[in-house]
Amino acid sequence: MTSKLSEPPIRVNLSRRNSTKNTKYFRGDDMRMAILGAVAVSIGLFGAAVSANSAAYTFTQIDVPGASTNLAFGINNAGQIVGSFNRSGFLDTGGSFTQIDAPGAAETVATGINNAGQIVGWFENITGTHGFFESGGRFTQIDGPGAVITQAFGINDARQIVGLFGDSTVVHGFLDSGGSFTQIDVPGAVITQAFGINDAGQIVGLFYNGSFHGFLDTAGSFTQIDVPGPGATEPFDINDVGQIVGAFLDGTGTHGFLDTGGIFTAIDVPGAAETQAFGINDAGQIVGIFGTRTGQHGFVATPISEVPEPSSLALLGVGVIGLGLLRRRLWPRHLPGAPFSIKHPGSIGRAVGQASGWLNDD
Repeated sequence: MTSKLSEPPIRVNLSRRNSTKNTKYFRGDDMRMAILGAVAVSIGLFGAAVSANSAAYTFTQIDVPGASTNLAFGINNAGQIVGSFNRSGFLDTGGSFTQIDAPGAAETVATGINNAGQIVGWFENITGTHGFFESGGRFTQIDGPGAVITQAFGINDARQIVGLFGDSTVVHGFLDSGGSFTQIDVPGAVITQAFGINDAGQIVGLFYNGSFHGFLDTAGSFTQIDVPGPGATEPFDINDVGQIVGAFLDGTGTHGFLDTGGIFTAIDVPGAAETQAFGINDAGQIVGIFGTRTGQHGFVATPISEVPEPSSLALLGVGVIGLGLLRRRLWPRHLPGAPFSIKHPGSIGRAVGQASGWLNDD
């Protein structure tokens, strides 16, 4: 269900944007505020494509100055990026950062943005964890029916929103179409999480039935997605071309992936200890996070075959490896109602998995 926030959060302009339509909400002096400068650093001058079918990318690092953790989650066709730093959300428009905080919240995370600039995400306050939808500075709280936790992750141009909610026993995915909830469960799974949705209504996410697998939901028909080889697979977003991005875990660590028509390409930021891909737009630009000894950073990867930023052309980092063909299995829609008890494997998906309160690394 959706509801107007009784103490609604506000998007605070910290650079060149104005926020004059928020008179019904908290004033800027009620918020945690900081001046955010743009730090966009091209990564690399090392790494090379090792497959003739692999696309090359320029990697641009996204860091909010002074932030210890920088996570990039979503990108629209205009190149606007949403994510989080430390315990606040951000909107990055051409290098101009706008901080996003919910009043009284311990944490605010912006996870998805559509081509109208509408943003979804989640926040934590003293009442729990709630999803949100933001449009033009006005926030609407999203809570699943009977939920003890709700998080929104993806939004398309029809304002359809996907995410997860947990009741007393199970974590479910959801589709919110104008306030009308559809529960999403993979049969036999103790966890189902929906992360991305495109304008055709195709939904991607993950489920857990003893191990982690990805899924593609097309009009209620489920297709299982697994990167070949052992380990977990977690799809996070899908664009209107049908390209899917996510992360997978293998014996060498955590990697991002791009799935184009059943062909997998690994996405690894050069020099990174781990890489996860969270968002993709219709031009094939990918956003995500990578980890180094200095911490976690956001990135945007622009295909060289597209039109990269001129400032990024001088330093090229290529981190892609062809992986082979996708193995898929079809599932019908089902409501399992199975009891929940899992441990999250390794570092994959920590940014979204641990935050839900249902996943941990113990």
